[in-house]
Amino acid sequence: MSTDTNAMNIQKLLNGAISSLTNIIPLKFDVLSPALTSEPYEQKEISVLINIVGAFKGRLIIDTSLEVIDAIGLSMFGMNIEGEMVESFTGELGNMVGGNLCTVLEKEHFNLDISTPTVMTGTTKFYGFKQAFKLPVRFESGAMLHILLTIDDQN
Repeated sequence: MSTDTNAMNIQKLLNGAISSLTNIIPLKFDVLSPALTSEPYEQKEISVLINIVGAFKGRLIIDTSLEVIDAIGLSMFGMNIEGEMVESFTGELGNMVGGNLCTVLEKEHFNLDISTPTVMTGTTKFYGFKQAFKLPVRFESGAMLHILLTIDDQN
């Protein structure tokens, strides 16, 4: 696959992630400039990992804070996300964003599927990816959410 094709596919993947966030999260936010990142990537509080297979093989990681999870839950369901609901809702948020990403990219003729979500809490380091793109998202409160897209292989 040519470098130009690879760059175009990565751009479609990043645009798909932005579109998915916009479709799923009913809060105002700004998407900041994406950047390449290298391993290890360290999360601080809570994240959800979704494996992607099909036209791309990689991972979608949504890394954020309990504050953001609570604000998203409050905006979607009118209730605070606390206690045992935090991990469950974080996993479901990953499912919604990942599933929507597959739907958005299907329009670009990419056939993708996702795994069940893996939720991680506390400080965690991620290793084992060739390249990753970090997409920072800033909410009106100033709180951040980061989308990490790793691409292990393109078919």
